[in-house]
Amino acid sequence: MTAMPASPDDTQLGPTDTGTPETAGRAARLWRRELDHYPATSRRLAYLAIVVLTTVVLYYALYVQYAVATSIITHFHMTYSYFVWVSVIGNAVGAFASLVAGLADRWGRANMVVYGLLIAALLSLLALPNAPDKGTYLVLFACLSFIEGIVLVATPALIRDFSPQLGRATAMGYWTMGPVIGSLVVTVVTSSTLSFAGWQDELRYSGWAGLGVFVLALVGLRELSPRLRDQIMVSLRDRALVEARAKGMNPRTAAEGHWRQMLRLDVVGSATAVSLFLLLYFGAVGNFVVYFAATFGYSEQRTNGLANWYWAANAVALVAAGLVSDKLKVRKPFMAAGAIGSIAVTTLFALHATEQRTGYYTFAALFVAIGVFTGVTYAPWMASFTETVEKHNPAATATGLAVWGWIIRAVVAISTAFVPVVVTSATPLVEHGAQVKAASVQAAPALAVIEAHPRLFAELEAYPPNAVPPALAARAVREVGADDLATVRKAQPHLAVLQRYGSQVKSAAAQGPEQWRTWWLICVAGQVFFLPFIFVMAGRWNPRRAREEAVEHQRAVERELAALADQGD
Repeated sequence: MTAMPASPDDTQLGPTDTGTPETAGRAARLWRRELDHYPATSRRLAYLAIVVLTTVVLYYALYVQYAVATSIITHFHMTYSYFVWVSVIGNAVGAFASLVAGLADRWGRANMVVYGLLIAALLSLLALPNAPDKGTYLVLFACLSFIEGIVLVATPALIRDFSPQLGRATAMGYWTMGPVIGSLVVTVVTSSTLSFAGWQDELRYSGWAGLGVFVLALVGLRELSPRLRDQIMVSLRDRALVEARAKGMNPRTAAEGHWRQMLRLDVVGSATAVSLFLLLYFGAVGNFVVYFAATFGYSEQRTNGLANWYWAANAVALVAAGLVSDKLKVRKPFMAAGAIGSIAVTTLFALHATEQRTGYYTFAALFVAIGVFTGVTYAPWMASFTETVEKHNPAATATGLAVWGWIIRAVVAISTAFVPVVVTSATPLVEHGAQVKAASVQAAPALAVIEAHPRLFAELEAYPPNAVPPALAARAVREVGADDLATVRKAQPHLAVLQRYGSQVKSAAAQGPEQWRTWWLICVAGQVFFLPFIFVMAGRWNPRRAREEAVEHQRAVERELAALADQGD
């Protein structure tokens, strides 16, 4: 694919880039961002890079909460169930924000992204770290999730606008790196800094990163005018035709009936299927810290270091799969191969989830494989989905992405709510596991004394400490010794913790691995559900046929351009 040469209008920033008169001044450029001409390749790539950076820092801010989940739970004295519902409510709010973002087809995309990022950065920098109580934290996290729901729709819409179909998978591969690199940034930063930083610091780091990218987006991000973006652009060679058509378009006519056009099996069904396919990804974001802490005793720092393997492999695979998909001009073979591979490896992971002897690097190898297969699936899927939406109405791109955004956030909310239902052991382990472990260590000398004299201490437990009969007290001193009795008395608070929570934590620890395996197998079922919906989406299976269609399209473009030139004469 070769780019069309840049027109004079694209070689410099000016009124043409912003779609505003020169007299509007620089201030107007901070709001009026429309381009009346398709940008030159260098500027187009710059806009795409800003969108990807925006997505990275936004997901960094969103996901860092889960990387320090146990610290947040402890700080606010939350139950595990309460923290789960913080996530559920946040994702539900994000789902409906995605529907609001469907208005980007009418209001534009760029300002939603730029000023949404500003709000998210301020929430992470100033609001969330200083939340006075868990109720306030929940509300603030819901606000952050609302912004994420809007940007989840607006950013891929911008990626679609600035990437013709024959480069779409590569561009979407970079966009899908946003959540993945955001997750990688979370795990890299937390695994490197949690030894000296608190959870509030981790949130502030994401806020500073957000402010930095906000400044860049404020100055540099632009979007296509509706007349340009409301057309299908197969390759960069279509640029002259797209601009010629734009002169005679009526955007209001193209914008009619968006929602009705998007409520179709190939749009709704495929969006639901990919949301279920990503259940394991959502589990990695939201539950890996809890899972590895409860099942294998990993610290937050160790778990985040392990997750780096997953995110790094996934990021590389997303871009590589997008590049190869664009080169071969097909999407469906990649989606099928990636899904089948992911099913196989995720099944292996689920089976190892019950094995205490499974080592760190075994999990790392499994995560690399899962990350690669997920990337091979998802970047081509995003390209195919936008092409499926374009097939119905290219002017409804943001609406179609809003449908997808609502469904994926709803699936996240529902699945998050069901984790404690399936994994009932998680609640006692998260809420009391560390407390019981610490009490066991502190009370170990006292437990040894008690175990050496079980009948005597059974009799002593029948009386309050200040009401032990003198004869029994004297017998205890003779049989146990004053020093050992003092050791037991000193350990009473720890022994009380063990008596209250010890049995339920022990039972949960025994049941936990099997329950987590059940959840991971549910994730496998979601990946199986994805497979048949590949067939309803736009795109070819055969690279040779796809190349033939590209040649046929180019000839049609040349004929239409020639006809327009004749009309002009």
